[in-house]
Amino acid sequence: MRTWKSKKEFKELFVKKAEVLFEKSVKELSHKEVYQIIATMIKDLVTDEWIQTEKIYNHKRVRQVYYFSIEFLLGRLLNTNLLNCDMENLCRSALQDFGFDLEEIFPEEPDPGLGNGGLGRLAACYIDSMAALQLPGHGCSIRYQYGLFDQRIIDGQQVELPDAWLRNGFPWETKKSDKAVDVRFGGHAYMRPGKGGTLVCVHEHYNTVRAVPYDVPVLGYQNHTVNTLRLWKAEYTRENMYGQLRYGDYRKALQYKDQAQQISRFLYPNDSTYEGRKLRLMQEYFFVSAGLQSIMRHYKKHYGSPKLFDRYIALHINDTHPALIIPELMRILMDEEGLSWEDAWRITTNSVAYTNHTILPEALERWSIPMFQELLPRIFLIVDEINRRWLEAVQQRFPGQEDKAREVAILWNNQVHMASLAVVGSHSINGVAKLHSEILKINTLKPFYTWFPERFNNKTNGVTHRRWLIESNPQLTELICDTIGKDWIHAPEKLLALEPFGNDAAFRERLAEVKQKRKEILAEYLHKERNITINPHSIFDIQIKRMHMYKRQLLNILHVYHLYRQLIENPGMDIVPRTFIFGGKAAASYGEAKITIQLINTVARLIDQDYRAARKLKVVFLENYNVSLGQKLFPAADVSEQISTASKEASGTGNMKFMFNGAITLGTMDGANVEIHQEVGDEHSVIFGLRADEVQQYYQQGGYSSWDIYNSDADVRRALEVMEENPMFGQLREALLDRNDEFFVLKDFKSYCAAQQEIERRYRDADGWFRSSTVNIAHAGHFSSDRSIQEYADDIWYLSPVKI
Repeated sequence: MRTWKSKKEFKELFVKKAEVLFEKSVKELSHKEVYQIIATMIKDLVTDEWIQTEKIYNHKRVRQVYYFSIEFLLGRLLNTNLLNCDMENLCRSALQDFGFDLEEIFPEEPDPGLGNGGLGRLAACYIDSMAALQLPGHGCSIRYQYGLFDQRIIDGQQVELPDAWLRNGFPWETKKSDKAVDVRFGGHAYMRPGKGGTLVCVHEHYNTVRAVPYDVPVLGYQNHTVNTLRLWKAEYTRENMYGQLRYGDYRKALQYKDQAQQISRFLYPNDSTYEGRKLRLMQEYFFVSAGLQSIMRHYKKHYGSPKLFDRYIALHINDTHPALIIPELMRILMDEEGLSWEDAWRITTNSVAYTNHTILPEALERWSIPMFQELLPRIFLIVDEINRRWLEAVQQRFPGQEDKAREVAILWNNQVHMASLAVVGSHSINGVAKLHSEILKINTLKPFYTWFPERFNNKTNGVTHRRWLIESNPQLTELICDTIGKDWIHAPEKLLALEPFGNDAAFRERLAEVKQKRKEILAEYLHKERNITINPHSIFDIQIKRMHMYKRQLLNILHVYHLYRQLIENPGMDIVPRTFIFGGKAAASYGEAKITIQLINTVARLIDQDYRAARKLKVVFLENYNVSLGQKLFPAADVSEQISTASKEASGTGNMKFMFNGAITLGTMDGANVEIHQEVGDEHSVIFGLRADEVQQYYQQGGYSSWDIYNSDADVRRALEVMEENPMFGQLREALLDRNDEFFVLKDFKSYCAAQQEIERRYRDADGWFRSSTVNIAHAGHFSSDRSIQEYADDIWYLSPVKI
């Protein structure tokens, strides 16, 4: 990776940038301006290698993968890119000479509002690993003007404000107006006879939306590879505006302009309304069509015949949101390139691979056929034909068995089933943890597995250790490097060499010092920035993730309330002081999740107001959880809360980030928890609750009554008293009792309480605790996204590294 030759060169360039960008001397600069200058300098620094990377890919005609995801939760890029350029120390020293502290500059960068949860963070980790492994791989998504929302907690309740992350620009991006493409919506599409007895599609009276790409460089770790994340912004076209105005329809012209701009305005529009669902579908087609048109244009320029497209191009769809890539590629190959249906279908299925991210059948995307047909008439014709041919094959294999067709149909019950489309149109379908992949095969996607067993495989998720350990926890990174050297940075599986040091008292002492330092850093940050005081000598028990009933933040807070009741009844009870930290956003329309946030804050106030409990317990809900806050929380955690209902979490990646930082997993046998447990065993993790097969048995055969547990267990009844005292929690109580506790919170309550007691017992044994912490860090290398991406490259994409 190209670097600045010296601190002197850096300082000279910095002074020039200050004059050019802001017409200021260095002394006049604000911290925000310093950030923008450094970001611009880094982008300038890597531009030559960015260009060179693309040139080499094109010259060698290498096979490339394009990773389509509706979100990329990048996090701040300044620290990451300094690390990847190996320029952090030089930058830090030069800024000190100017009177600036780099640590005060990092917070000036807003978290890009390009994603929300684990799906988007996984995509960000994956493009990071592609570049680190020098694999020719790029990302494709939407350049959202506003993120999901800026979460504020007012009177204990979540309030959603606009996340205007672009208000000061995004210095990492480069606008490529010359590479804009047009995307069609609406109109009418039909088939007419063509030459030689063929059918030709006519698509007319449509509206076009201009898709303008903004490219963000994705730097490999201290190598010369710079891949691209392409983000598409939607703009209205003058032709469409003038077309409406020519007929004097000003209202329609303004409506078109607003609708076009809305496409890239908000991440996840409210899908509880028809207009919201329609906008979401427009988003999904918009970035898929724009991305594919761009890829095909580039491919034809540098690679040649579209008939060989699948030899050189791999297209990966991250969940069902980009599944329209299948009919869109068919459209381009047939309508624009003149290929037959059979050739287009072969190329499409050979090119496309699909990652499933949900076990819940009800969470699989479906679209109303009338809305789909109105909005995407040409795409609907193609989907309809895919479905017709597919069901014809099913009926030939299972004559007269309509139930077989219903289970696998793409069009059924007046809906377009996106998961069915993704499976039928892909050559590979993978889950993201071993348990998840097995459940897909035996339950969620069983009919498809019966038909295409060779297509199904597992690729357990991973996280980039460069951000979540090296960047986030320099103290632990230094300790590991002092102990086993630096080879693990490029080969994280070599962290296993750390395991024997868990038996070394001197190492355990240093590890304990690092953990205490990180807890103090978090405590200082919370006190300074959020006016929250926590005890850095307490157990930090942390659950940070999207708020959802199956993730069971409710189970966690009911246990906290249980502890609180024990303490006020027995103030002399001997427990290790505990700090329970929660963070995560609830979807704006998800009432039960939002009420759970209220419950957490209600319990927090009860404890703070009672001296008998406040000495030993603290509950904190941190508003607006994002990547940057996570980078402070993961290194400080003692306990990693991974308590979803078994069989509900596809994988999880927070569990891996905690593991890299030496936290002990307290969890169910769900998602990747199963594999973490396989790596470290019972001795170094705490597992509780129902297993996946037991949960599935209850769902299929019944036999569970939450009222029976409530009536027979005094601890459960007492824990639920917090809901009885306030009518606002009636909806949660109804979910647990009247709707029979769908996620088995009450069933697992006693087991969870016992697991928390086990955590305390182990924590009192400091030697044993930090031995377990060492084992977790040592085995975390298996959960690096480098391992995951290498598996994708070898088994699905057939990619080879390219030296730049």
